[in-house]
Amino acid sequence: MASVTPTPGIHHVTCIAGNPQRNMDFWVKTLGLRLVKRSINQDDPGTYHFFFADAEGTPGTSMTFFPWEDLSQGTVGSGQVSRTAFRVPEGSLDYWEDRLDEYGVEYDERVDRFGESVLPLCDPDGLPIELVEVEVPDDDPTVPWTEFVPAEHAIRGFHSVTLWLANPDATMDLLETMGLEKAATEESPGDTPGDERTRFAAAGPVGSYVDVLPTVKGGRPGHGTVHHVAFQTPTDEDQSAMRSAVQREGLRPTTQIDRHWFRSVYFREHNGVLFELATSEPGYDSDEPLDDLGGRLVLPGDFEDRREQIEAQLPDVTVPRAEAAESVEPAESEADD
Repeated sequence: MASVTPTPGIHHVTCIAGNPQRNMDFWVKTLGLRLVKRSINQDDPGTYHFFFADAEGTPGTSMTFFPWEDLSQGTVGSGQVSRTAFRVPEGSLDYWEDRLDEYGVEYDERVDRFGESVLPLCDPDGLPIELVEVEVPDDDPTVPWTEFVPAEHAIRGFHSVTLWLANPDATMDLLETMGLEKAATEESPGDTPGDERTRFAAAGPVGSYVDVLPTVKGGRPGHGTVHHVAFQTPTDEDQSAMRSAVQREGLRPTTQIDRHWFRSVYFREHNGVLFELATSEPGYDSDEPLDDLGGRLVLPGDFEDRREQIEAQLPDVTVPRAEAAESVEPAESEADD
């Protein structure tokens, strides 16, 4: 039986959005993430797939979106990733509150969670996200992108995801099988009184935490919800061993699927959350120079042969640039369509 290399943590999180331009404006201009890949949903090539990350698309930093405009608003509930949290350097939340005020983005009061200060907010589609102050070490693997937000305040990859689960025990066992360790438990402020939040920690420096909260609240997919969360299995060997371990848990992972910038295995965990295992290579700079990431529509594999047809189905979008933003009032630039 092959030994399982523990996952270092979250690789990426993929979500469902509505209007693609509004989605891009918020994640690039307001939150200051770099568009590292502009592509298509490989299972639905008439839909964009946007990848927002740090300056180099480091594993553990990419928030990705399918902007399915025709879908209705979703509801966060049991069997979903309910919150996606990002790391920001210690002392940054004052800056972020001022920035969100400037751009007309509402946010909730800060909460203390496991000794860390957390700022909850939502993106324009209602997706719940959080900014968490952390001490970023000098050797941190993330590279801040500074076109819109200065380095001392820039988002530095994922902090955690929170899973809302009806029956958490089996999922918590699975997380331990994947190499995360139970780190702490506390009553969860802001959630149902009496509920306990259990934190699991991976060994890597970015996207290290998965929080589990029990809930039977119903949800449905749609705008403002998470489609899936991907965990790092850096090599093909790591991924194969993890896939076998998942099978031994009674789950049904797919065979490996080539996603062009990484190779993937998918499965639904015991409570229905869609998990992905993703390799580190070949990476987002495998088909574009690092300086030009996100600069063009990339069509992987055989999709390139259908470029004219695919481009005709996609709405035009403009990638925000700092020099262009100087002449635009923030509140106007973020207005809903």
